[in-house]
Amino acid sequence: MTNSIADIHLADVLLVTGSNTTEAHPVISLEMKKAVRKRGAKLILIDPREIELSNFAAIHIRPRSGTDVALLNAMAHVILAEGLEDKEFIAARTENFDAFKEAVKGCTPQWAEDISGVPAEMIVEAARVYGQAGSAAIFWAMGITQSSHGVDNVQALANLALLTGNFGRPGTGVNPLRGQNNVQGACDVGGLPNVLTGYQPVTDEAVRAKFENAWQTKVKIPPTPGLTVTEMMNGVLEGRIKALYIMGENPILSDPNTNHVREALEEIEFLAVQDIFLNETAQMAHVVLPGVSFAEKEGTFTNTERRVQLVRPALPIRGGARRDLDILCDLGQRLSGVSPDDSADVVHPVTNWKYAGASAVWDEIAALTPTMAGIRHERLVPHGLQWPCPAPDHPGTPILHKEKFTRGLGKFTPLTFREPIENPDEEYPFILNTGRILQHWHGGTLSRRSEGLDWVVPEGEIQINEEDGSNLGIASGDMVRVSSRRGEATGRVRLTSKLPRGMVFMNFHFAEVPTNALTGAGVDPVAKIPEYKVSAVKIERV
Repeated sequence: MTNSIADIHLADVLLVTGSNTTEAHPVISLEMKKAVRKRGAKLILIDPREIELSNFAAIHIRPRSGTDVALLNAMAHVILAEGLEDKEFIAARTENFDAFKEAVKGCTPQWAEDISGVPAEMIVEAARVYGQAGSAAIFWAMGITQSSHGVDNVQALANLALLTGNFGRPGTGVNPLRGQNNVQGACDVGGLPNVLTGYQPVTDEAVRAKFENAWQTKVKIPPTPGLTVTEMMNGVLEGRIKALYIMGENPILSDPNTNHVREALEEIEFLAVQDIFLNETAQMAHVVLPGVSFAEKEGTFTNTERRVQLVRPALPIRGGARRDLDILCDLGQRLSGVSPDDSADVVHPVTNWKYAGASAVWDEIAALTPTMAGIRHERLVPHGLQWPCPAPDHPGTPILHKEKFTRGLGKFTPLTFREPIENPDEEYPFILNTGRILQHWHGGTLSRRSEGLDWVVPEGEIQINEEDGSNLGIASGDMVRVSSRRGEATGRVRLTSKLPRGMVFMNFHFAEVPTNALTGAGVDPVAKIPEYKVSAVKIERV
């Protein structure tokens, strides 16, 4: 997030798209509801489904799945046509505006209606509400990014914020709502194939040299980016990858086209899984390394607003499990052949994989990462710090881009609408949309082991529109089979008026209803994120 969660209360307009916030980010949704009820903020909701947040929306836009760029370009067209853009901000703080303006010139509301199904007058109304706001904040989640044009979707949202000067002020910004408790932190410290800590690119020779000099290891950092998860599975089947080490993931349920994933994991020469439960992926492993939960480890979690928070163990470790850091250090020592007790010529803890604890790892991160140089464990009590925090006396940064952008000027990106990789046809006439529900999380590795949560929602369900169900001779409670070009899943159906006709909605928390056996392997060409939200399927009663 460029801004903070507390900023929600300062926004005149909230634009929420691709996020069922109530179920996926319930705490943040409460702040949004308070802003609407108590302050009179206007909520623009973009979601093809009717969700709980619809009850708070001043405008609920329900586009055809996968048409986000057309809709957002049309909103930009209206803002420009009616002179609602922030001319001063554009002139002082942005570049490439003329190319962007030319790109949206033909993106009229009627053009967008023909593509998205959203009435032109609703697009105009939404553009006016957003464009006239004193402060407007944009929020999105996986409904925007899990797309074959996810990068374009995000850039289209950034274009709107640049166009109206909604950066660097309270109640503004572009604010992705991140997933698990530390997905932000994992990315921040290099859990991506193309960067080291603080998003320092591996392609930069000076960056590589800095880390190599600090670590003083014989191994050089590769100058080319590594592979994404989807590319790894292809690499296994192509014979380029011989081993996988999976930590805290269950790709047998959560990756797209899971039949393809299962084939890869059956083919691989060596699979190690480090987790706290023997999930479906761990059951296929050659070696399982039992880890511990958040309640048994120390370290940091960084949340969606870039807030680094201290984690301290509340429970003793039992049953032979070990902390992730201890497992990794032991493995590092064995692979490198270095004794942890041999301190000769040790210039850095990673030289012999002997860290004093999690705080020593963080100190290494801070020493090599300018945006986190001022953060230490002792400074994180009680409320944490938001990066950038470049110095020991720096208070953290609640709002990014106040005076300038990281790259200097904010860059407008001209975008062309592209259809999803797969659209419905005669054989597969429905669109599958996947997502989460409040009670469960991802592959259910944790939440399905909670008796209370599993009692509330004990099985996966398949939702379809009431009229579609009637036409197919299907009633709520029937067992149905959903099939795609890749696989099938069988489960109990629920008819609802909250879905548009032609859409099937399924969560992916239940191994018994393997939703991701249906999803495709198509990815965004830049970020390589799978297209989970648009897959062509058919439905039949069983």
